[in-house]
Formats: sequence, structure tokens, C-alpha cells
Amino acid sequence: MSATETTDQDVNGPEDADLKRVLGPKLLLLFIVGDILGAGVYAVTGKLAGQVGGIAWLPFLVAFAVATVTAFSYLELVTKYPQAAGAALYTHKAFGIHFVTFLVAFTVVCSGITSASTSSNLLAANLLIGFGNDDPSTTTTLVTALVFMLVLAAINLRGVGESVKFNVVLTLVEMTALALVIGIGIWVIARGDGDLARITVFESPDDKGLFMAVTIATAIAFFSMVGFEDSVNMVEETQDPLRIFPRTMLTGLGIAVLIYMLVAISVVAVIPAGQIAEPTNAEAGILLDVVKIGAPDLPIDDVFPFLTVFAVANTALINMLMASRLIYGMAQQDVLPRSLGKVLPGRRSPWTAILFTTLLALGLITVVTLDSESSVVGALSGTTALLLLAVFTIVNIACLILRRDPTPEGAFRAPSLLPVVGAVCCAYLLGPWARLEADMIQYKIAAGLLAIGVVLWALTWLTNRGVRAKKTGFRDIDHLEE
Repeated sequence: MSATETTDQDVNGPEDADLKRVLGPKLLLLFIVGDILGAGVYAVTGKLAGQVGGIAWLPFLVAFAVATVTAFSYLELVTKYPQAAGAALYTHKAFGIHFVTFLVAFTVVCSGITSASTSSNLLAANLLIGFGNDDPSTTTTLVTALVFMLVLAAINLRGVGESVKFNVVLTLVEMTALALVIGIGIWVIARGDGDLARITVFESPDDKGLFMAVTIATAIAFFSMVGFEDSVNMVEETQDPLRIFPRTMLTGLGIAVLIYMLVAISVVAVIPAGQIAEPTNAEAGILLDVVKIGAPDLPIDDVFPFLTVFAVANTALINMLMASRLIYGMAQQDVLPRSLGKVLPGRRSPWTAILFTTLLALGLITVVTLDSESSVVGALSGTTALLLLAVFTIVNIACLILRRDPTPEGAFRAPSLLPVVGAVCCAYLLGPWARLEADMIQYKIAAGLLAIGVVLWALTWLTNRGVRAKKTGFRDIDHLEE
């Protein structure tokens, strides 16, 4: 191999080592469950219950069905192509258009950043409530959220091994918090104060029919079902992905939906119908109200905000971990500026990519927080779902196209109809009919973030063409994160 070819394969030079392979089946399961369970259930349960009333568990179930169908496509693709590029890899192999591959990869990055930004605002509200500030000002919440994002950057700079170990602790804490909510719901129902009959009552504040109301609520609930794209992007840091991924991903999704449905039933049974859509603190979420109303004589409400802090911190950590590594991979392959592909010599963490994604998150949090016409958590969580639904639509289509490639022995294969169903359902949930008028800001946020990516691509294209006299495109899409 020539010196030129060697440089093309590693823009950092031969002295820079690659990322670590540290995830076994238990860590991967906790990674997936922790990512799915994190901020989603805290952020969206109240809002979707406000759209459908007592059948709040149904949108979670429908979202789970759509997510599971898409997960089957991911499982077929990740076992056929066990590399870390995830959706970008599948898009490239299916369509072969470098710019489209870049757009998909950058969309995944943006979804991680919007999800982490949602978590930071949710965390800030709960942290301030935990310290006795039940009605924090916008400025106080904003500053707290920004500081949290800086803390996340510091943790990610320590490296993936430390980040995933921290994820284990946070996952156990968030499962404890949700177990408290479910336990309180069961206790309230058992003592006769909860109205279990409400879980079959459909109510729509806008007089929508059942189908459209559930459609809107499902689009909201989809934010709480993300997680498998993050896990796919960690595949090259996982031991034996061909054997581990199918069982672990489906197990993680099953655990998550069971917990979600029990939480939704607890919310509906404990909180009077008219109060679900209007929690005490919209940014802190509805689960805190379940604790206060269901167990007013217990000091749990003093502890629960801090448990929520740990839970949503977990989601943000995983999202920023994934986003920074995808930026790193694209810079390594000269489709983003090379400066974003530098790695710390000792820690082997992609420090410039972490810096870039952190700055993007800080700007996003600030802009959306200062927009008084929108709920920060609602706008950012909805944007995350919007971005990922677009990616999942493409992944399902790619799964169908890539059936032309031979399947390795032992690889997972989804039932033939599932990718078709997944593509249609995800595309349907992308439309404006699946959103309220107040949620149209999600399209603006998504467009603004993608515009940043297109500008960076254009700058890289100009640099590659004018300075290096080379084309811009993925040289080694199979190893986007190596």
C-alpha cells in the first residue's frame, strides 16, 4: 500500500489508535434499555395522555409495534453488515449516492443532539425542583441545562469504556424511579383511590376521531422508543454482534414497552383526567405529579426529582456519545472537515467531534428556550422523533433493496412483509397530519440543523476539490467509526 493510500485510510496518521471494543451482552442490554427508557417516558407521557385521555397506553403500544418492525430491519442489516456506520452504511449500500449517505448520517447525529437537548431541559427543571425551586425562571433553567451539557462533554472525553460503565449506574437508577411510579400506581388502585376504569376512556381535547388522535399521540410517543440506532452505532465496540444483537435488541424493546405501559396506566389511574394535560411543571414532566398525588404523605416527592435527573442524564449521555462518534467517523473519511476527526492520544476519545456536538447542543438549547411560543421539551423531543422517523423510513426501504445481496450464514432475516410495513408506517408518521399546529416548529428545527450539515459538506467539498484535488465521498463506509 502506498503512503497516499495509507493517509486516505486514517487522517489522524498511523500513530492514532482506534476506538475500544468493550460491550458484552449485559452491557449492551443495559445500553439499549437505558437509552429507550431515559427521557422519553418522563418527557412525553403527559402530552400524549392529553391527546387521547385514559387510553394513553395505546400510543405507547402502537409506537412499540412500529419500532419493533423497524428493529427487525435493523437486525437483518446489522447482522449482514456488522459495522458501526448503522443507517449511513445501509443507505450507501442500497443507493450508492454519497451525499444521500451523508444526509442520513448527519440526520442521525442531529437526532442525538436534539434528544440530548430535550434531556438537558428536563433534567434542569427536575434538578431545580429537587432543590426547592418549584417555579424556576427561564434563565435559571437555561443556565442549568447548559452546564449539564458541559458536564456530559467532560464525561465523554473520558472515553467510551467509562461512559458505558456510567450508563449502567444511570440505567439502574432510572429503572428504580419508574418502579416507584408503577408501585405508587398499584398502591393507589389497591387502596381504592385510583380509577382503573379510566384506562379505557378516550378523550380528545380537539374533538379529533380516535384514529387521528392516536396517530398524533403515537408520533409523540415515538420519542420514547428510540435507542436501537444508538446501539447499532456502537456495533464495532460490541463483542460478537452477530450472536448478541438480535436477542438483546428485542429483549430491550420488550422490557421498555412493558414498563411504559405500566407507567401510562399508573398516570391515568392516579391523576384526575382534567389534570393530565396540564402538569404542575410542564418541563419537569407528569411523573412527578403522580408521586405527589399518589403518595402525599411520603417523602418520595423530595427524592423523585433527583432520580429523574439521573434517568434523563443517561439518555443524554448515550445520545451525545453516538453523535460525537458519527461526526468523528465522517471527518475521518473526509466528508466533514478533518479537524473534527482528532482523537486524544491517551484517552482515545474524539475530542473535536465532542466539542462540535456539544456546541451545537448548547446553541440549540439556547435558541429553543428563548422561543417563548414553544415548549422546549415538546419541540425538541418531537424534532428527535421526526428526524428518526425519516431515518427509519429509509432503513426499511434499504432493507428491501439489499435483499439482493447474499445473506451470511447465521445472519438474522426479517419476515419479508415487515420492512414494507415499517417503511409505510414511519413515512405516515412523518407527515404534518401527525402533529399539532404548535408542533410545526419541529420541521423548522430539523431543517436548520440539516442546513448546518449541508454547509459543512459544501466546505469540505470545496477544500477537497480546491486544495487536495480529490472527490468528496465516503472512502470506507463499512468502517465509518474506525
